[in-house]
Amino acid sequence: MQDQRIDGMRVAVLTETEFIPKEMNYYAEHFPRLGAKVDFATYLWGQRSRVLVADVTNAGEMPQTMTVDLDVGALRCSDYDIVIQAANYTAVRLREIPPMGSHGSVEATREAPAVRFYADAMRDKRIVKGALCHGLWILTPCPELLHGRKVMCHTVVLADIHNAGAVYMPNGPEVIVDDDLVTGRSSANLADYFQALVATAAKRRES
Repeated sequence: MQDQRIDGMRVAVLTETEFIPKEMNYYAEHFPRLGAKVDFATYLWGQRSRVLVADVTNAGEMPQTMTVDLDVGALRCSDYDIVIQAANYTAVRLREIPPMGSHGSVEATREAPAVRFYADAMRDKRIVKGALCHGLWILTPCPELLHGRKVMCHTVVLADIHNAGAVYMPNGPEVIVDDDLVTGRSSANLADYFQALVATAAKRRES
């Protein structure tokens, strides 16, 4: 099936150290190919940019890196049409409560900038949200936003999304579309997940 065009759309990808290189590379290549602009954002911790390190490598390979110069705390979700939480353990790192090393509090878990950004996107039905593999961890500080949503995720995250009230769909496809939320089991399903994101965004533009 030919990919749909999403010309002029803007995409935000929240990422961190322990990203999956093939996922980041896929977005960097295929969103622009369909006419969209993609931004990669993380915590810069006061720096102008950060070099993130991937720990997903083949035996004998050096870890791959990517340089990010956008701080998620400076972004507005209303500027984007698609907001994606990257896979693997990036969501865990993005739940860090500033300042780095703080003991924080239960209440503060909701105020980590990346959590707040994704939560604000969840409240905006215009924005298509994506979470692959472990990505739904970004929402567990805000269980009311997961409650009743049909999702797919890696089994590592299953207990957490169940406790947040999400509806796990183990007998369905590896990619689940629940209105404006697109979730997938793992990076093995990246192509289907990407196609679902694009199709959902294109459909919402037409409606």
